[in-house]
Parts: sequence; C-alpha cells; structure tokens
Amino acid sequence: MKRVLVLGAGLVSRPMVRYLLAVPDFEVTVASRTLSRAEKLIAGHARGKAVQLLADQEQALDALVSAHDLTVSLLPYTYHVQVARHCLKHQRSMVTTSYVSDAMKELDTEARDAGILLLNEIGLDPGIDHMSAMSIVHRIQASGGDVLSFMSYCGGLPAPEANDNPLGYKFSWSPKGVVMAGRNPGRYLKDGKEVVVPGEELFGHHWPLDIEGEGKFEAYPNRDSLPYIGLYGIQKTRTMFRGTLRNPGWCETLKAIADLGLLDDRERNDLQGLTVQAWMLSYVPGEGDLRQNTAARLGLERDSAAVSNMAWLGMFGDEPVGIEKGSNLDIIAKLMLDRMSYKPGERDMIVLHHDFTAELPGRPEQHITSTLVDYGRPEGDSAMARTVSLPAAVAVKLALQGGVGLTGVHIPVVPELYQPVLSELESMGVVFKERGLDRVQDS
Repeated sequence: MKRVLVLGAGLVSRPMVRYLLAVPDFEVTVASRTLSRAEKLIAGHARGKAVQLLADQEQALDALVSAHDLTVSLLPYTYHVQVARHCLKHQRSMVTTSYVSDAMKELDTEARDAGILLLNEIGLDPGIDHMSAMSIVHRIQASGGDVLSFMSYCGGLPAPEANDNPLGYKFSWSPKGVVMAGRNPGRYLKDGKEVVVPGEELFGHHWPLDIEGEGKFEAYPNRDSLPYIGLYGIQKTRTMFRGTLRNPGWCETLKAIADLGLLDDRERNDLQGLTVQAWMLSYVPGEGDLRQNTAARLGLERDSAAVSNMAWLGMFGDEPVGIEKGSNLDIIAKLMLDRMSYKPGERDMIVLHHDFTAELPGRPEQHITSTLVDYGRPEGDSAMARTVSLPAAVAVKLALQGGVGLTGVHIPVVPELYQPVLSELESMGVVFKERGLDRVQDS
C-alpha cells in the first residue's frame, strides 16, 4: 500500500480525494482544521482516514508527513515551504497546485540530495496551462520551428446560463484569494517591449478578447510572465503574456473599488458593529448622497456601470460589514460572496485559451490556438475543482507508481510529466480544441 496525505479539505479537494481512493493500492488521509469536512471527503471509504490538524501544529504535522509516502499540500500557499521542510526531513515527495515561491526554489538542492520530488504548479492555472502550452511548444520545435508570440488566458467563470449578475462572476474557489489576486502587479513582453503594471493599476490595464466559438471576455495580466520565456524554452519570442479572463463588467468595477483603497489587506480593529455605509464614509467623507459623492471621488457619473455595480454589491447601504475582524479586502470578499455564490444546480465554467504565432522552416508564420472549455457537473464537482485537483492527483499516482524519475523542485513543463497527465485528463473529458496545428504536425 502507498499512503497519501492530503492537507486541506477546501473547495477543490474532493475530485482529488475520490480519484486517489479509486487507486486500489492507495490509502488516503485527509487532514483539515475542520474534521467534519475531511470526513465528508472520505465518505466512509475503507482506505480513507480523516484527521483534524491545524497548520501550525508542527509536531502533529511532522508525524503525519513521516507516516505517509507522499504529501499533497492544498493549504494556503504561505504554508507550502513549511510542509516541504517536513518532507525533506523524512525524504517524502510533495505536490502542490500553487506557484513556486523563491523560498521553495531555494530547496531544490536539498530535495535533489534527498532524492525527492517537490512538484508545484500542477493545477489549472498554473498547471494545465503549462502542460498544454508545452505540448504545442515542443511540437513546433520538433518541426524545426520557433515560437514568435505566446499569449495565454485562463478564467473560472459562471456558465452562460448562470451568468446572472452585473460583474459576470461567481465564486468557485476562495473569495479572498480571488480578490487578493487583484492586488498582484503584472509584467509581460509585447512586441519586444517589456510592460510593467503596478498592482494598484492592474484593473485599469485590460482589453476585450473574442475567443472563437466561446464569446467575448476581458483580459488582464496575471503576475510576471517573463520567467516563463526561459521555462518554456522560447527565447526567440517577442511576445510573452499570461493573463486572467473575466466577463465584461469585472475590471471596471474592481478598478473603482481599488481606486478607493478598498483592496487594502491590513488588519483592522474597528469592524465590530460597523456598517458598510460607515466604512465607506471613511474613504468618501462628506454630507449628502454617498453614491453621488463616491462617483464624484472616482470621476465617474452616478449611473456609470462601475458605480451601479458597487450599489448592487451593497456598498452604499447600512447593513453590517458582516465580519468582526479582518481587512478592507475581507469586507469586499464578504459583500461579493453574499451576492455572487452559485445556487444549487448551477454550473461553473473554465476557459483556458492559448494563442501562438510560430515560425516554421520555409513557411509563412503560422497562427495556432488551443482552447479548453470545461463545465461543472450540476449537484456534483465544479469545473474549477476538477481542473485544479485532478492534474495533481494524476501526478501523485505517477510519482508513487514510479512514473516520474525527477527529483528537486519542478513545475510540469517536461514531457515525462505533462504527457501522461494530459493523456489521463483527456480520458476524463478535459480536452483542448486545437486550430492551426495540422501544418506543424505535417512539417
């Protein structure tokens, strides 16, 4: 028997746990601060176990890591290095779906010396985006070609029939995480020029994107794209962009909220009994109509889309902020979650779109696209949960069954990782629609 420890029982955990329990020689322990959530994931399975664990219980965490062959961390990213150090101590491999931090990268030599794999960025974005992109990059290169431009976009959105609010969004993962991502600066390469977008200006830097057969969206930068030029091995590219997709209405509204300073994540000690209106007045002081004053402060019309959407969120009302401790960002996340949650039976949707320009020997420049659209199962797993946790689950199986011979800190950009993972995902219905690749494959 191989023993797998899954840390965390959040919104995306269920497909992974069910997948791993379906492997006959795997035993799975789910550790969560809320025992009932872990028990619900295990659902009484004979080879499953649920335990209660707080992330700062170092001794208990160390014992659990030691007792298992591999650890999956679905905890907040700030805990991953802490977990990795326990894995190094006991020579156990580890899998996460989060971005590789600098602190994680620094463990590479230790992990190689210990003979273990610390695999990161094996979810959806990051994860499936890397693997599907590298599949095309390597086919272009095998044809003697080079990538001249690469733009990639990903978004978790409500399915069209569930898109019934003015911001065009509903939460299929951590509301605070979604809002926090809007504070990250962006950096990318466009036509040979580096573009840097400060975090406070992120939502002002967006553009419309029409994806064939899927509709119109808006796109904005997702973190720092430039390191992926080297990681993808596309040094000749003059454009390198990784972005986030949203429905129209999101960026304009979030920019207004950010411009007021309401995405600040500093802890406040004055939230008990505070109303939303009183909270807003500390950022838009004055007498009279709060909505009108807010519009004037932002340089917008009272009935502009952004101000109207803020009103729809309840930002000018006298209801309590709804939390006793937290930050401005927590208040925004709470207001959104109250109004932008999925109703029973509603589906979410994942859209992942790559756009390449390739230079091939003796041929004109080739335009290539690759698009994944995946829908949640009504009353079942969301598309977000499936596409985040199943790639990691497949990687866990490969690592424990000897299908991966890598050690050190990695992301899934090499064929021995992405080929079997993409192949198994395809068997589960996670399939890309590719256009323009026929000429590459025939080269």
